Amino acid sequence: MDKEKISRINELAKKSKTVGLTDAERAEQKILRDEYRAEFRNSLIAQLESISFTDAAGEGS
Repeated sequence: MDKEKISRINELAKKSKTVGLTDAERAEQKILRDEYRAEFRNSLIAQLESISFTDAAGEGS
């Protein structure tokens, strides 16, 4: 996710805590958060799938 979208997520979060969001901003926030979570989840899955375990003898699984 690019820095501009992350900045926008943060702006909307701050605005939500101070003055509140319009319906359009709430919808935008949900879309951005869903996109962020999907990218995070995919990245985590890729990292976990690349892990290989070895025992003390160096045998991999």
